Amino acid sequence: MTRGGGKHTDADGPERRCIVTGQSQSTGGLIRFVIGPDDTVVPDVARKLPGRGIWVSADRDLLEQALRKRGFARAARRQVAVPDGLPDLVERLLLQRVSELLSLARKSGQAVAGYEKCRDLALKGEMAVLVQAHDGSERGKTKLRPPEGPDSHIGCLSAQELGFAFARDHVIHAALRAGGLAEAVVEEAARLTGLRKDIGGYAAGEDKTDA
Repeated sequence: MTRGGGKHTDADGPERRCIVTGQSQSTGGLIRFVIGPDDTVVPDVARKLPGRGIWVSADRDLLEQALRKRGFARAARRQVAVPDGLPDLVERLLLQRVSELLSLARKSGQAVAGYEKCRDLALKGEMAVLVQAHDGSERGKTKLRPPEGPDSHIGCLSAQELGFAFARDHVIHAALRAGGLAEAVVEEAARLTGLRKDIGGYAAGEDKTDA
């Protein structure tokens, strides 16, 4: 598994160059944009839209720098229109992708929610990734530990966002079994984290029932 914006090997897939840093990395750590027929910049977080891709590292600061320095116009070699609030739009699209992947993992039996179910999965040695709400209480979250190794913990979602993926009002703890869905969730969550620079500044919420 890999993290967006981090180091990637050739095995992680094709590499592209960020228009801000000039550095090449796996597409898993980048956001793809295309220029629409009306010369508008369109985020292509799924990397499927036709047209020449313009790539920016999955980092809000770098995306804002691309906007300030007219990086999209330079990359496209023509005047382009940039939607208002583009970084927020990209964040919303990435959140939607993470939520959809978690929901798919839930429906396929690859993801569970709730302290007891996560604990049971860990005790069986079947937990590959621990997902915890960033606004859950710190004391409550320390009751569970992610598996050893990199990319085994996700903490960029709120309890409400995590709950939405599991068809509940809110969820503090969730866990993923190993597999392709887990890898996809980790990659997309890493890109989302890059667009959520203030997550680390959130205060822990009041103690909640571990759901």
